[in-house]
Amino acid sequence: MSGPTGRTSHRLAAAVLAAAVAATGGVAIGAAAPAGSAGMDSHGLLANPALQARYENITDKLRCLVCQNETVADSDAELAAELRDEVRNMLLQGKSDADIYAFMKARYGEFVLYDPPLDARTVFIWGAPFALLLVGAAVIYRVVRARSKMSLDEASTPGST
Repeated sequence: MSGPTGRTSHRLAAAVLAAAVAATGGVAIGAAAPAGSAGMDSHGLLANPALQARYENITDKLRCLVCQNETVADSDAELAAELRDEVRNMLLQGKSDADIYAFMKARYGEFVLYDPPLDARTVFIWGAPFALLLVGAAVIYRVVRARSKMSLDEASTPGST
């Protein structure tokens, strides 16, 4: 008994959806930023190409605090979207890149910077890979040198001391 009544409700829902799409100019409801937003074009990009380049550069250098291994520009997390909006707003307010980085660092800590600066607190992080490389090279050098001094008879007999 759901024949005609069910079809009528589906047609009504389709008509309402079609009217909503037509009213928004063919754009899904809530999917795009308003075209009249200050400093942005209809695609959500900053109207000034120089500001857009700065925006992309800054969001590529900020770490997503949720994903932790992605930049804010690459992350789909809600917090990353909020950080991108914050960067966009600060650029539109005329803030410098240094001001934006300082704000993000003060608010979220140094971890938000994808490439932390070299200073007294981060020197171990930057220097550890090089130190380990040097230690590894020294170990290899000593092992090769010790083996080169051994005679062939010593190298072939295990457990001889």
